[in-house]
Amino acid sequence: MNGVLIIDKPAGLTSHDVVNRVRRILQQPSVGHLGTLDPLATGVLPLVTGNLTRLAQFYGASEKTYEGVIRFGFATDTYDSDGEVQGPVQAVNVSLEQIRVLASRFAGLIEQMPPPFSAKKIKGVPAYKLARKHQEVALKPVQVEIKEFEILGLQGDQASFRARVASGTYMRSIAHDMGRQLGCGAHLQSLRRTVLGEFDLSQAHTLEELDGVCKAGTIDEVFIHPRRLLPEFPCVTASEDAAALIRNGRAVNLPELSQARQVKVFAGQRELIAIATRIAGTLFRPRIVLAAEPVRQLASRK
Repeated sequence: MNGVLIIDKPAGLTSHDVVNRVRRILQQPSVGHLGTLDPLATGVLPLVTGNLTRLAQFYGASEKTYEGVIRFGFATDTYDSDGEVQGPVQAVNVSLEQIRVLASRFAGLIEQMPPPFSAKKIKGVPAYKLARKHQEVALKPVQVEIKEFEILGLQGDQASFRARVASGTYMRSIAHDMGRQLGCGAHLQSLRRTVLGEFDLSQAHTLEELDGVCKAGTIDEVFIHPRRLLPEFPCVTASEDAAALIRNGRAVNLPELSQARQVKVFAGQRELIAIATRIAGTLFRPRIVLAAEPVRQLASRK
């Protein structure tokens, strides 16, 4: 079973927890995700199955959009509401305009310190494993890009926001840094990812919905049509002879796409067989070859 589906991740589960549940629902061992969400966070979690797990390499730099709430008044050790309170809780007396002015300082390219409870590695060890053991977490600041950061409203000590960011940006760190600059502390109260790359919430399904369509034998309904994947790459339908060459890693001529650098190669309408790169003129060589087996319906498990 080769495909891409979008899960609306619930709060309280890690991304790996969701992957494991989907493996059991689909009865498919080969399942991966295209972008980790913290346990606190909800929303768009794209999953890849079968040989399409090899597409993950093309999504490492995908842009993301989030909506959430920042709570001012105290910081936490995880920079979100799952962590332990750090220091005394302080009264907060700020206006919406003050928060918006502060948020504007985070727009564009900035230096950001990742949270100590993160997957960033220190000498090969994830930072969160050291933090859990109360060991020193010596992280270094990294450059990230905040493309949009809008404060939508302020109710008491909680500010709602929408942000569009480049890959590698931690909204938890933004919340923590805003609280530090205000001198009152802050943390990320809630977070929902609404967009990752070309995927958004309109395409997402809950784990319960996924289980339901599997039991009904209508699994095709939840998979993204492969021609909608990686929209920056043009699609080409290979002839039977060209497809056979591509499946064996051989270069082929694709004259109708002579100007494209990389293309998605199909056998028929739904069978994505390769991502190919132009090497000269109209000659393309497969960058990755994907299994020819199309997504198939699961047997009913009623």
